Amino acid sequence: MATSKYDLVIQNGHIVDPDSGWDGPGNIGVTNGKISAISKDSLEGARVIDAAGQFVAPGFIDLHAHSMVQIAGNWMQAFDGVTTALELELGSLPVAEAYDMYSKQGGRPLNYGISSSALMARIAAIENEIPETNVGWYLGSFAKPEWQLDLATDAQLDRMLELVEQGLQEGGIGIGCNYGYAPAIGRKEYYKIAELAKKYDVPTYTHVRYMSTEEPLSSFEAIEELIELSFNPGAHMHICHLNSSSLRDIDDICELVTSAQKNGANITVESYPYGALSAPVGSQFLRQDNWRGRMGNITSSDVEFLGKPLDDTTMPAMQKDHPGNLIVCHFLHPESNQVDAEALAKSNLLPNSSIGSDSVPWQLISNDELIEDGVWPLPEGSYAHPRSSGCFSKFIKMYVRDQKKISLMEAIRKSSLIPAQTLEKYTKQMASKGRLKVGADADIIVFDLDKVEDRATYVDPTLTSAGMSYVIVNGTPVIDNGVLDTKARPGKPIRRPVTA
Repeated sequence: MATSKYDLVIQNGHIVDPDSGWDGPGNIGVTNGKISAISKDSLEGARVIDAAGQFVAPGFIDLHAHSMVQIAGNWMQAFDGVTTALELELGSLPVAEAYDMYSKQGGRPLNYGISSSALMARIAAIENEIPETNVGWYLGSFAKPEWQLDLATDAQLDRMLELVEQGLQEGGIGIGCNYGYAPAIGRKEYYKIAELAKKYDVPTYTHVRYMSTEEPLSSFEAIEELIELSFNPGAHMHICHLNSSSLRDIDDICELVTSAQKNGANITVESYPYGALSAPVGSQFLRQDNWRGRMGNITSSDVEFLGKPLDDTTMPAMQKDHPGNLIVCHFLHPESNQVDAEALAKSNLLPNSSIGSDSVPWQLISNDELIEDGVWPLPEGSYAHPRSSGCFSKFIKMYVRDQKKISLMEAIRKSSLIPAQTLEKYTKQMASKGRLKVGADADIIVFDLDKVEDRATYVDPTLTSAGMSYVIVNGTPVIDNGVLDTKARPGKPIRRPVTA
C-alpha cells in the first residue's frame, strides 16, 4: 500500500480519461490543487472520497458560457459537471477591468476567462459610448438599431480595432465575434478583426451572421465567409453553436465545414444538444422581412417566452418595450420529429467538435434585470434557456446512455479534452485542463451515469441537473456528495499574458 498522504484521494472509481485512454478502475491523489498521483494501488489522503460504482473524469470545459458573469450561473453549471466556464463568443470590454471585477467578487466557484469583444467594441464605436463590463449594458443596447445595421466608418473601425487590441494586450483569450447580432457588418471589418487575431495568434469565436436558411444572405454563406478568413488572413476561426447557426441547413453546413477542415481550414466547431436557440427579442434577425420564412418557416408557436408563444402582436410589443428579453425559438423539434433528431445529432456528433452550452445570464421576469449576484437558490421568477442548467448532462444522457450513439469516453473527450486542446496553443493554462494526469489541475467530476439527467425545461429552467456527486475545482469540491457548497471559491482566471 502507498504511504504518501494526499490532500484528497478519490478511491475506487472508474476513471475515464480521453487523453491517456485510461478506462477502468483507479485512484487519484490530489495535492495543492494538482493531480499528484494516479494509481491502481490504494492511496492515503487527508480526505478520501469513495467513488465506488461511479465514473471519474476531467471536469467539463465550456467555451461558450455567457452565464459565467454570475456566481449563480457558475453554481447552476457546477451541477452540470462544468469546472471551467469561459465567455468567449461575446467576451467583454475592458478586459482588464472585467478580470479585476471577477477577482474582487470574493473569487469564483469555477475557473473563468473572457475574450476581447469585437461586438462590444462595435457598439461602443458606433454609439459613441464607453464599453462597460456589465452585461446589462450589452443587453440594453438592443434598443439601438444603429450598431446592428450600420456599416462602420473608417474612424469607427479604427476605434473598434483599438479597443479589441487593447483587450488582447490585457490578456483576453482571443476575439469574441458575436456577429449574428450585427448582420450588416462590412466584409472589411470582419477581415480586419481576423487580421488582428492572426497578428496576436489567437482564435476568433464567431456567431456567424444572417441566421437564415434562404439565400442570398444565408447561414451557409456566412460559414463560407468564415472559411475564407481561415485561409486569408489565416486566423483560427471557431464556429459557435453550429446547430443553431445552421438552423435547418445542418446537413449541408456540416458537409461544408468537414470538407473545409479536410482541405486545411483552421476551423474548430462547437454545438449544444437543443433544437431551440435563445436571443434578445430585439435582435435584428428577428425583425427582418419574412424572418420566420428565412429561419426555416418557423411558426408562432415556435417562438416563446417561458413556455408562452409570441405571436405577431405580442412579439413586436416585447421588442418595443423589453428588447433585451431573452426569448426561445425552436428551429428543430427533435423530441417529436426523427429527421430533426438526426440533424441535431449530426451537429453534436461532428468529429472533433466540442460541446458548448451557450448558457445565458439569469434574469428576473418581473423587471428584466439580471439576478443579484451570489443569491442562492435562484429567486422565484428567474429564467434563462434550459441549456444554462443542463447542456452537458443532456448531451451525455441523450447520446451515451439513451441512444448509445457514442461511447462515454468520446462524450468526455468532446466535453473536456477537445475544448482544452482548442485553446492550449494560445493559453498555456489549458494544457493542464481537460485531462487526468500527474501535474494537471485537479478539475475532476465524479458521477453516476445511470442518474445523470438534465431536469431544466423551457417552462422551468431553474431545475438543476442530477447525477454529479462531486465537482472538484482545483482540488476543492464545489459539489460535495451532491450538495452545493456556496462558500467554495476555488476558481482561477484563465488568461493570456498581459502585454500592455
